[in-house]
Amino acid sequence: MADKKIMLACAAGMSTSLMVQKIEEAAQAAGKDYEVFAKSTADVERELNAERIPDVVLLGPQVSYLKNEIKAKTDAKGIPMDVMPMMDYGMMNGENILKFAENLMEN
Repeated sequence: MADKKIMLACAAGMSTSLMVQKIEEAAQAAGKDYEVFAKSTADVERELNAERIPDVVLLGPQVSYLKNEIKAKTDAKGIPMDVMPMMDYGMMNGENILKFAENLMEN
């Protein structure tokens, strides 16, 4: 079982699938065993009630307008959540997004 579970959420889970790959590559390069996956924002609540809930939820910049709604759900479960920085997301910088996720999990 992976050490940490990182969930990315966007409109349909499509644009984040490449970001998942980039984050996984960055985690492997750093010797970290993380499970990284993408879901649509409609699936967030189901994932928060799964047997093994995510350690952090990252929202795609294109759905940042849903931040308050999603944050209310993650806060209720004590799970950190924030919107991925647009520049890093746009550049598909998995290393920076991984650091962003780790910072959220540490605080």
